[in-house]
Amino acid sequence: MKLLIKLIITAIAAVLTSYILPGVTLDRFADALLLAAVLALFNAFLKPVIVVLTIPVTVLTLGLFLLVINAALVLLADYLLAGFSVTGFWIALFFSIILTIINSILESILIDKKKTKIRIDR
Repeated sequence: MKLLIKLIITAIAAVLTSYILPGVTLDRFADALLLAAVLALFNAFLKPVIVVLTIPVTVLTLGLFLLVINAALVLLADYLLAGFSVTGFWIALFFSIILTIINSILESILIDKKKTKIRIDR
């Protein structure tokens, strides 16, 4: 249940980011959900391998190379998903940064960290 909630929050964040950032296109909300799932899989399985392989570069850039890795994963998602597109590397970089910020804000508002329940205030 927690994973599904996080995927929905990430999908909402992706939709909001696509409205904010020109050069990012999401055709439907279903594509945003698929994007959230693909990015979650990339972050779980692919990103750790890439991070280990690029430790020297990451250390030399004081961790900033991790942003490049995130942008590359967004570009890979663009290549794999028909309903999602970004126009280039810099847009992918800004997309990953803005997506992370919006995702963090939404999670802090909607998810109760102690009980892992959705809060809906009326």
